[in-house]
Amino acid sequence: MNKTGISLLTGCCLVAMVIAGCSDSAPGNQTGEADQAVMAFTKGKALSGAFSDPRLADMKGVAENDQLRLFADDQTGEIAVLHKQSGEVWRSNPPGRNDDSVAAGVNKDLLSSQIKLDFYNSFGQLNSINSYTDSVVNKQISMEKLPNGLSVTYQFGKMEKTVEDMPKMMSVERFESLNKKLDKTGQRALKIAYKENKEKTAYERNDSALNGLQLDRALKAIEAAGYTEEDLKQDMEELHFTQEKTAPRIFKATIKYALDGNSLVASVPVADIQYPEEYPVNSVSFLNFFGAGGTGDKGSMLVPDGSGALINFNSGKTRYPSYQQVVYGQDNTTARTEDAAREEAVRLPVFGIIRGDSAFLGIIEEGESVATINADISGRLNSYNYVYPSFNVINKGQVTLDANGQQRSLPKFQENPMKSDFVVRYAFLSGEDANYQGMASYYKEYLTQNKALPAQGTVSVKEDIPFYLQLDGSISDKKHFMGIPYRALESLTTFSEAKDIINQMNQLDVHQIKLKYAGWFNGGVDHKVPKSIDVDDEIGGSKGLKDFASFAAGNGVTLFPDVAVLTANTGADFNETKSASRTLRGDPAVLYPVDLALNRRDIAKSPSYIVTPRLVESYVESALKGLGKFEVPGISLRDLANQLNSDYRKHNQIDRTESEQISREALAKLQGLQVMGNGGNAYALPYLSDITNAPMGNSGFKLEDEQIPFYQMVIRGNVEYTGRPYNLSNYTNEKQYILKCLEYGANVYFEWIYEPNYTVKDTDHNELYAVNYKLWLDKAATMYQEVNKVLRNVRNEPITGHEKLQEGVYKTVYGNGISIIVNYNRSQVNVDGKTIEAESYLTGGDQS
Repeated sequence: MNKTGISLLTGCCLVAMVIAGCSDSAPGNQTGEADQAVMAFTKGKALSGAFSDPRLADMKGVAENDQLRLFADDQTGEIAVLHKQSGEVWRSNPPGRNDDSVAAGVNKDLLSSQIKLDFYNSFGQLNSINSYTDSVVNKQISMEKLPNGLSVTYQFGKMEKTVEDMPKMMSVERFESLNKKLDKTGQRALKIAYKENKEKTAYERNDSALNGLQLDRALKAIEAAGYTEEDLKQDMEELHFTQEKTAPRIFKATIKYALDGNSLVASVPVADIQYPEEYPVNSVSFLNFFGAGGTGDKGSMLVPDGSGALINFNSGKTRYPSYQQVVYGQDNTTARTEDAAREEAVRLPVFGIIRGDSAFLGIIEEGESVATINADISGRLNSYNYVYPSFNVINKGQVTLDANGQQRSLPKFQENPMKSDFVVRYAFLSGEDANYQGMASYYKEYLTQNKALPAQGTVSVKEDIPFYLQLDGSISDKKHFMGIPYRALESLTTFSEAKDIINQMNQLDVHQIKLKYAGWFNGGVDHKVPKSIDVDDEIGGSKGLKDFASFAAGNGVTLFPDVAVLTANTGADFNETKSASRTLRGDPAVLYPVDLALNRRDIAKSPSYIVTPRLVESYVESALKGLGKFEVPGISLRDLANQLNSDYRKHNQIDRTESEQISREALAKLQGLQVMGNGGNAYALPYLSDITNAPMGNSGFKLEDEQIPFYQMVIRGNVEYTGRPYNLSNYTNEKQYILKCLEYGANVYFEWIYEPNYTVKDTDHNELYAVNYKLWLDKAATMYQEVNKVLRNVRNEPITGHEKLQEGVYKTVYGNGISIIVNYNRSQVNVDGKTIEAESYLTGGDQS
């Protein structure tokens, strides 16, 4: 290439320059460095095989251990894993994909791809490239052996000249000079490429004529005539025009594979994702069709929706949307203002495929906080059933410019890529373990070995199970004095009244109470940030809390004062400019209350603010210091165990992977206390003793076929848990709630106040519509006794088995062999010759 081509390739188009003013891209794996790496790309040496196998005759053996063999095809990038014990072969791409009658166009190409990148153009629109269409077809793939695996590098796109490699204009003298240097073919190409503009005494590029073969001829003519960079500069000066060209759409990425025991570990280093600055990469997904099941296969896919769900192969539900959920729920700094998600969150970063007598469990080991789990069935885009993760690399927001009364929205990109590699472990299971029960058992053991679960509890069987209770102390309410509105605390449950409730519960033989006390400091339930702790006088003040803490300890009640650290519920004593996370637009991140009637956020009400992660540890330390003088045994975390938020503050970004690490470090500071977490995301599990609002089902997406207690099978025996408070749940029948507790091994939970229900009417807490304790006390005691009668026999025991026996009938087996069969149906059923009454249950095993 001559100097002209190189010069034209290194610029940026004017639109991209405007956009760059709204974007903050850091150097590194973008722009020029990527381009230089791309131009230096070489395919490398052919891959040599260390062994072969007739089942994978099209591939070369590259690595093995005592359980697995790894094969690869250096022409297509495909890999396959042979599980020695079962003989099962797991391929990165479906073997019969070329005969797929459903897939067409790019969907057909994707079946042959191992990695896909979604990137933004200068207008913020998403485009996609994949390793087959944009790399393999162009023979731009390089494989390198690693000690226990393989590294595969892909270059996407080709370095091709375009019409922008030709000058927009040239002087008449220049045109005539070039023309004289060309043969007749070149002269003809040059005359078609340029039209004379007699007013400007110049020749202008005829873009409409420069397509296909004619463009190739014109480019060759310009190059043959010797048009140089100096010629272009001179023409621009004389004819008063500028010409710049966007960087080519050339990308690079690498997948590394390693065998580790019974697992294949696949990783994409984020530093190796190279892209032009004008085309930032939004997300990357890899091994999208690993182990995919075809139309002739029987099986299902595990997705981590709530407690877990199965999607059956070939279900025919193509009229419903495909499955897609963000791991750990929505990042509140990127949520739309009106969003009010009602779906269950993904608490565990796992997914899997059960295919015949074999299965794999996918565990996201790095990058899980920016991951999305995707799944779909055959018949929509192709003939396969598949599940895979994708990972955010750079997020996009919108910034609005106002000029001359006209508004224009432009994209605003995240400053730096995520500071995490993307790593997925594929653990292979066979035989009796090739099911969701085996997956749960494997994952539980995996977490235990990695010290990602607390030690198994030591409470002995036959001890009463806990009763979970939340009491709300006070809320802020709008009042008036002489027509002037003001806010004041409204007492809902004082410490003295809480004692009364506890005494009444003891009289009803409800024991082992684990009490979450919300709304006790800094202004009630919607308290100010815990920079310091000031117990609300309206419910008894510091003296009242000390007295109540002593009372609780003496009555077998474990007290968990509730604290929010990720959310500033009020702007009081909180500087949102300095202390709130920033959105990609640069605004403080806010969250508005939900209008329950419309299921939308109400922007007419006062918002709460998302606290920047950099303050989280200091807030936890302040809360600990403030609680220390009250000698309470525990703390309840309203948001630290179930939320992850970023901070896109300019030049001081904290991405979601960094936020996760901050949350881990903050949780570690709570050692020595019993910690009750809300929701229970996987990274919080090793620090928790109790979980409230644990997922007790899935979101009910139409594509899903069965909800399962996968979450419970992983954590039971290590962490105590309960679902949502019964009196604020969707249950209208306590029998169904009791059955769910027995099936899922969960404890009973209520949320109460001492004052009448009308006390919270027309406040900011209309969600507390049925919380007066007197209306629920007797029923709560009866429900607790019913659940306790059964679950006290399996206290601290893991769930070792679970299965659906028939529609509405499920069997759960606990670690000591005791089983419980629940019948959710409104009619009796027969199981193994035994009758189970409607909405009832049957226990089995040794309960002596």
